[in-house]
Amino acid sequence: MNHSGTLYVVATPIGNLQDITLRALEVLKAVDVIAAEDTRHTSGLLAHFAIQKKLVAVHDHNERKAAELLVQRLQAGESIALVTDAGTPGISDPGAVVVQVVREAGLKVVPIPGPSAVIAALSASGIIAAGFTFYGFLPASGAQRRNSLQGLSGLQSTLVFYEAPHRVLDSVADMAQVLGAERRLTIARELTKTFETFHSCELGAASAWLESDSNQQRGEFVLLVEAAPPQDEKPVSDEAERILKLLLAELPLKQAVKLATDITGTKKNALYEFALQLKQE
Repeated sequence: MNHSGTLYVVATPIGNLQDITLRALEVLKAVDVIAAEDTRHTSGLLAHFAIQKKLVAVHDHNERKAAELLVQRLQAGESIALVTDAGTPGISDPGAVVVQVVREAGLKVVPIPGPSAVIAALSASGIIAAGFTFYGFLPASGAQRRNSLQGLSGLQSTLVFYEAPHRVLDSVADMAQVLGAERRLTIARELTKTFETFHSCELGAASAWLESDSNQQRGEFVLLVEAAPPQDEKPVSDEAERILKLLLAELPLKQAVKLATDITGTKKNALYEFALQLKQE
């Protein structure tokens, strides 16, 4: 295999080191230099697999300058592996700028696919949808975060976010406010690690679940929010309306709504609002 003048974009484990691919190990052993988001972190990965290579730092604050230096190395005939602390470079991690600059220079870029938190979370979520929209990290500012969510609120695809532990409570609260408390959320935490957790609930219940156990607020999060319903879809079907009307004729409103929810699977709030409308009429 001729590695000369090639940039390899190498996916590395997001937690469990055994998830590294054989091809990734082959490339890391063969290249002349490894460009890493955090050289100390990557040193630990390389030591685990008994790999000794020269490391250079490529992170958010130096990515453009580092990319230009990497281009010079590639033009001189060196081969380079690009890695981040975990997962696939360029996916809510440094790397995209490097790849863009290298490609614009007419040099070869080869992906070495492997671990990705977004794909791992989707694969084990049980969410059935036609597609997904990966956003990455929402803005840290509450106002900007809510504005971004508003722009995503009507998308009829699963919404996928990354989130940090110190912002997860604020984020799920804003999601419930902007996207709707009844939309389903799947929380995937610490993927491939010892305390890996999956939990699904309505957005309106997510904050209470996280606050009930402070351990669930630790680690790295992937948040998956169900797609918005089709705009022409009635929140309460004709059959659900019929059943609710029959129950309302015999039972108090709250009890009728609860039974109609259990029988039809229709969302409770939608039935409750419809029941209130019927009472007013």
